Amino acid sequence: MDKEFIETMMLTFELATITTLILLLIGIPIASFLAFSRMRFKSIFETIVSMPLVLPPSVLGFYLLIAFSPVSVIGAFLGEHGINLAFSFEGLVIGSVIFSLPFMVHPIQSALSGIPPSLFEASYTLGKSKLETMTRVVLPSIKHGLISGIVLAFAHTVGEFGVILMIGGNIPGVTRVASIAIYDEVESLNYALAHQYALTLFVVTFTILLIVYTLNKKSIKGSML
Repeated sequence: MDKEFIETMMLTFELATITTLILLLIGIPIASFLAFSRMRFKSIFETIVSMPLVLPPSVLGFYLLIAFSPVSVIGAFLGEHGINLAFSFEGLVIGSVIFSLPFMVHPIQSALSGIPPSLFEASYTLGKSKLETMTRVVLPSIKHGLISGIVLAFAHTVGEFGVILMIGGNIPGVTRVASIAIYDEVESLNYALAHQYALTLFVVTFTILLIVYTLNKKSIKGSML
């Protein structure tokens, strides 16, 4: 295979993997807050989390690019410390985390909302702390929601285009991911290579989803026995 093709695909899945891991770490506490908090203005926070679902990717990418630029307060502060997020892999990770956040949070939030209060009461009665209850009782009981969030966040990151193009551009080995490469090759009328990228993404994402749904189906059948 072409060296650039392999490099681009590896960068694509590296971005998706890092983004998914970060989202898993921050998505659980955010989903817990949205599922259990009775804060008065929770709906505002929930709206902010859900905005990437309806906000055009170019809008989010544009404002992130402005934020990362040296002329902004954030960009200037980071620049003083030798950090440049515009047109960098690190910038892509931040943009991907923000853009894919609801795809991780919503499945976990939905699963947490279905947990009966008696489960928490029983755990506290047995002397378990809130952290132990969450890690040893709650999370194992919502594994389907966790798996769904992981798969959706990973797949969504792999297919990102607008945000990636705005804040990362098309720098080989740095920000050139598969979705950008497909667009670039089609513009160059190189349909053979564009097809190679597209088919690889299709096969990989189909395989991941097939494995996850198969495992979930077996798990549900096992819990019913």
